[in-house]
Amino acid sequence: MELKKSRTIILNEGSAEAKRQEILQYFYTTFDLDGQLYEHLARDAAFYLRPEPLRHPLIFYLGHTAVFYLNKLNTARLIERRINPVFESMFAIGVDEMSWDDLDARNYDWPTVDEVRAYRQEVRDYVGQVIAELPLAMPITWDSPFWVIMMGIEHQRIHFETSSVIIRRLPIGEVRSLDGWDICPLRGEAPENILLPVAGGKVVLGKTKDHPLYGWDNEFGHHQFKVKDFKAAKYLVSNGEFLEFVEDNGYRKEQYWTEEGRKWVAFSKAQHPLFWLQEAGGYQLRTVSAHIDMPWNWPVEVNYLEAKAFCNWLAEKKAAPIRLPTEDEWYRLHELHSIPDQPYWSQAPGNINLEHWASSCPVDLFRFGEFYDIIGNVWQWTETPINGFEGFEVHPCYDDFSTPTFDTQHNLFKGGSWISTGNEATRDARYAFRRHFFQHAGFRYVEARQPLEIAQAMYETDSAVSQYCEAHYGRTFFNVDNFAAACAAICLSHMQGRPKNRALDLGCSVGRASFELAREFGMVHGLDFSARFIRIAYQMQGKGVLRYELPEEGDIVSYHERKLADLGLAENAGRVEFYQADAQNLKSQFTGYDLILAANLLDRLSNPARFLSTIHERLADGGILILTSPYTWLEEFTRRENWIGGYRKDGEPYTTLDGLRDYLQPHFTMVADPQDVEFVIRETSRKFQHSISQVTVWQKITPNK
Repeated sequence: MELKKSRTIILNEGSAEAKRQEILQYFYTTFDLDGQLYEHLARDAAFYLRPEPLRHPLIFYLGHTAVFYLNKLNTARLIERRINPVFESMFAIGVDEMSWDDLDARNYDWPTVDEVRAYRQEVRDYVGQVIAELPLAMPITWDSPFWVIMMGIEHQRIHFETSSVIIRRLPIGEVRSLDGWDICPLRGEAPENILLPVAGGKVVLGKTKDHPLYGWDNEFGHHQFKVKDFKAAKYLVSNGEFLEFVEDNGYRKEQYWTEEGRKWVAFSKAQHPLFWLQEAGGYQLRTVSAHIDMPWNWPVEVNYLEAKAFCNWLAEKKAAPIRLPTEDEWYRLHELHSIPDQPYWSQAPGNINLEHWASSCPVDLFRFGEFYDIIGNVWQWTETPINGFEGFEVHPCYDDFSTPTFDTQHNLFKGGSWISTGNEATRDARYAFRRHFFQHAGFRYVEARQPLEIAQAMYETDSAVSQYCEAHYGRTFFNVDNFAAACAAICLSHMQGRPKNRALDLGCSVGRASFELAREFGMVHGLDFSARFIRIAYQMQGKGVLRYELPEEGDIVSYHERKLADLGLAENAGRVEFYQADAQNLKSQFTGYDLILAANLLDRLSNPARFLSTIHERLADGGILILTSPYTWLEEFTRRENWIGGYRKDGEPYTTLDGLRDYLQPHFTMVADPQDVEFVIRETSRKFQHSISQVTVWQKITPNK
């Protein structure tokens, strides 16, 4: 299969063994294409540069796409193997949109490029073996083991594109051109853009679980909307058309910019698009690996804020309601032109899937009826902040793919770029970035009188997350004290007369105990494996408020708002940092704590013995470890052979407390009698979980000096 013209897999047809071989080839092609991209770097030192401060250096992404396979296969319990636990922690969290992602360079001792490449080869070989041996039944669906394989492949293809943007921002001396990655030679003056009519109609979006192609969680569910008649630009906005805005001092005229846009311009000092280079003789354009004379007939590449400002400028100039299209309007335009979907086309109908060039091309080259570039060339910004469709569900193996972006701060773009492959190049793809971020993205404008729906701060509707929002920050029930606050109070009572510099709230859920500990600790780190929970904790820290809905009965829900200040915790927020992390494979910087609280974590770990045998490494000498657990051992979370109690040993009952004593005895001494603490989880207005956790307190033994 040619690397640069491969296509995503049809998952509901063909024999199992034929499909296995097809997926195996797709995996190898994806891995090799990703590796080939990094050959654009002229020297290894370029991997450690950071041209985009909100993203890691490229050495991270070189490792991240390989690590992702191992971590997700372990999460899905399809394997129980680690190739390099240090790498699989260091390179684990790589979603650029997460503010709680750890971007502090001081926390990383990056390995050499050769070491990461050797690791990638081990992963390639091992995952290839897994694909060859993993049981496969047709069709492949959301619940199938091979869905996780496809998840890894399509994830790697996303980073293939986003890494190309980072490479494009490196100093030109750090990159080189590659054979076969040809820049489009067609360059000229920009065509005159005009608005053409688009008939309105009903748009129906959302995949069902039996869809033949892999999809990310936000693509599933149901959405429909009646689009009114509108007009759309014949072409994407070209460099030549955008030049008029630049030459009219558009970047300096505040009236065209949103408040967010004005702040970005003041910060960035931008005077023209990022990839334009102003030379004495005029403008040049930076491509991935070269500077070329400005192709005025190629699409301009800007962030949403710039695109929005241009539309406001043009609206004033034309005295017409000019704006970006909504997601629904883009789909309406798409559906009126019967565009074949990838992988079903015989040849890409636009400049997409790397089937034409390794760059943009003229905006008047790929025609769809009277319009051009409905798909391909560059992504097209929309007015629509991403959200889930009705019936949205997170996939249990990747709960942080979409949910961090459902914050009204991330806008969708549609249509794909010249380097969009795999799922990205399909009709149903839904990707969104923060409005100040850059991709290979431009825009088409519309003239539309249909009002925009104003994005509101979303009430948390994920039922599991909402339950914990209420449990941490909401009401108490049946005279049972707030569990997170009670745990923190127990911790603080055992810290009297002890150092209180740093605390670790491990398995912090939505964060209440972290804020409580910060009443007395200088710094508290709250860590949780679930991005869904960490997102809430981070939101509470940043905004000081949570809004969520709770089921009452049937379809009836109630809406709730909780404020950190009302709990007397707002002044503590600056002493808390939240991170997504795996308690069983923590990064090296999470160490030296005076206190570690692991509340209701133990019986949700896949290997609690490993956790208990190594947790002392994270504590300062004499530090305190406090564990709480209801000891609810379930094979869903922990294989029976990994339980540390709750079974008969040598014919006698062996409790979890027995196991704790045995595993912790080499490094800890118990300093208080176990005690019980109740907790209540509200499910509906008339259904509650009432449980009892046992609390044990352990002090790390100070070794003899």
